[in-house]
Amino acid sequence: MRLPVPLAGVVPPVCTPLTASGDVDARSLTSLVEYLLGAGADALFVLGTSGEAAFLDDGQRATVLRVAVEAVGGRVPVLAGVIDMTTARVLDHARTARALGADALVATAPFYTGTDPAETAGHFRRVRAGVDLPLIAYDIPSAVHTKLDAATLLALAEDGTLAGLKDSSGDLGALRRLLVALRGRGLDRAFAVLTGSELTVDAALLAGAHGVVPGLGNVDPAGYVRLYAHARAGRWAEAAAEQDRLAALFALTEARDPAESGAGTSPVGGFKAALRLLGVIDSRATAAPRTPLPDAALGSVRALLVQAGLL
Repeated sequence: MRLPVPLAGVVPPVCTPLTASGDVDARSLTSLVEYLLGAGADALFVLGTSGEAAFLDDGQRATVLRVAVEAVGGRVPVLAGVIDMTTARVLDHARTARALGADALVATAPFYTGTDPAETAGHFRRVRAGVDLPLIAYDIPSAVHTKLDAATLLALAEDGTLAGLKDSSGDLGALRRLLVALRGRGLDRAFAVLTGSELTVDAALLAGAHGVVPGLGNVDPAGYVRLYAHARAGRWAEAAAEQDRLAALFALTEARDPAESGAGTSPVGGFKAALRLLGVIDSRATAAPRTPLPDAALGSVRALLVQAGLL
């Protein structure tokens, strides 16, 4: 389906349910898609960080996208992560995504070997020219070690290379300045800015962001839909109250002893454990070499779900 211009609303970055043996669990992924759409999600982003795309082989990536597109059935746009180290590999993923029915692509800057701003811009331009689908930049310097600077983003917005930005930089000040610059150039009506920082969604929306891509939205999509609705209606006190409730629920990403896992394992492990307790997916398995949330942490996750009104 055609991507809205600009894309707005709540766009959960879908977790990838796996079986205990590490295969993609198509039944659970379909169940998760229905859970998210039933809560009112405006689009879905598969094969992102929460989807553990970096840990999946190419066949698993294709399976995830095929199952998700079929489950969505054209009800909302499906954004496909085509994240990889080089332009050539990103283009390969992008061609597969187009063939499988994705409505838009999401790509980071190249990584492993750093690129300067001109090279990063060239990367996005080659991807957009190579596959005729809307392209959204994913700014996640904690993972790719490149911060997408405002000058590059503005140039790529102006020439139509990029349809939007998913900002997971955690730099709310830089995001605010980018939004001001986009409005000053009249680009905010076509270029979508989506925050990936699920704890400051109300602030980002107040600053002018178009929507949110919240990892925690896998667990409580309805909460983010309410938050977005309050913000769009100017009910900022209600939006803040919903944000506070979600901030408390976010503690499930810290249920695991930090000494036992890396920074990336704990959030996804928490999301999957919560989804299993909610009966949405069948297993809390994570992609190797990550390990799932241990049994000893499940009580904490359950308590947080009860406190949030989800159990």
